Amino acid sequence: MSDRVWEVTIVKYGTRSTRRAEVFLNYHAYHQEDGPIDMDYFFWVLRSEEETILVDTGFSRIGGDRRRRTMLTEPADAFRLAGIEPGSAPRIIVTHGHFDHIGNLSVFPDADLTMSRKEYDFWNGPHADKALFAHSVEADELAHLRDAVERGRVTFIEGEAHIAPGIRLLEIGGHTPGQCIIFVETSEGTVLLASDAVHYYEEYETDKIFTSVADLVEMYDSFALIRELVASGEVDHVVSGHDPSTLGRFTPATGALEGIAATIGAAHPPASGAHSDAQKESAR
Repeated sequence: MSDRVWEVTIVKYGTRSTRRAEVFLNYHAYHQEDGPIDMDYFFWVLRSEEETILVDTGFSRIGGDRRRRTMLTEPADAFRLAGIEPGSAPRIIVTHGHFDHIGNLSVFPDADLTMSRKEYDFWNGPHADKALFAHSVEADELAHLRDAVERGRVTFIEGEAHIAPGIRLLEIGGHTPGQCIIFVETSEGTVLLASDAVHYYEEYETDKIFTSVADLVEMYDSFALIRELVASGEVDHVVSGHDPSTLGRFTPATGALEGIAATIGAAHPPASGAHSDAQKESAR
């Protein structure tokens, strides 16, 4: 384990109410009744004594409105509540290029970004404008990403990279060609920020595929890998990208983020270092 200890904060800023058949690919194949399902939208903050890193930036007002998503808190306001001032230059990890993950990069015009080269190349390649891919992105947001590259603000990873002591990125694919997951060392064990490699916990638990997928085989393989990481004890907590149960699996945030966030670990670990029973169950 790294000697740098991180705190993970999960911040909810948006939501959506829909049907199961709308979020799981070919839902009829599971021979299950359709029914209502919600989808929550998050960004994540990683904080240590040395630095603060923002993971993804949520959807913009325009991007959300076009898709009839409900914005509960303006992301710029939520960033501020999480201790990240709009206009500042935190380090930002981009897990993938969809509208609800890069929608507010413009709030941080001078920030340095880290992302998968495969992901960036895909959204600037010949398939990005195909309807089944293009509906998940915003052209002006991709243009902002290109501008950041041209200004030398983007660091690309390929495959796997340790980007700070206690933080490792792994390119896992499936949902998008360069979808990344993030391993974070905390005082409560290793946290896997799955982003959209796991929209809902039942995806990796029961091999259900989300409706938006770039490579079906890679998606199944990513589920198998995450199950293996949990079973082996290499990962203690899995944090989904959109599951409404996510906040309830972890310690509720207090102060300015009360009611819209949860935390795992602490930048200053407790003396006991003990896990609560609820937190031990969070990866299962």
